[in-house]
Amino acid sequence: MLTLTETAASAVKTISSQIPTEGGGLRIRDTGPETGFELALAPSPEQGDAIVETDGARVFVDAAASVALDDRILDAEMDPDGSVRFALGVRG
Repeated sequence: MLTLTETAASAVKTISSQIPTEGGGLRIRDTGPETGFELALAPSPEQGDAIVETDGARVFVDAAASVALDDRILDAEMDPDGSVRFALGVRG
């Protein structure tokens, strides 16, 4: 299952604080081999989503993405201006 670094968990919590409901998080959806993955804020997981929780951060992963990201780790880089860049690495 996808895992999150401490930095990614912090970034997800910061971003998710913009959702007006409790229990929201970041959703990762597989959009196909040509386009990769889509990340978006979601108020709750959708039917069939895997839920990854790390240090209070919630990430919802759709079924197709869950298979593709099974051995991956999500990391993040937070810029001083508040922007965030996510990256996937292979778990070692």
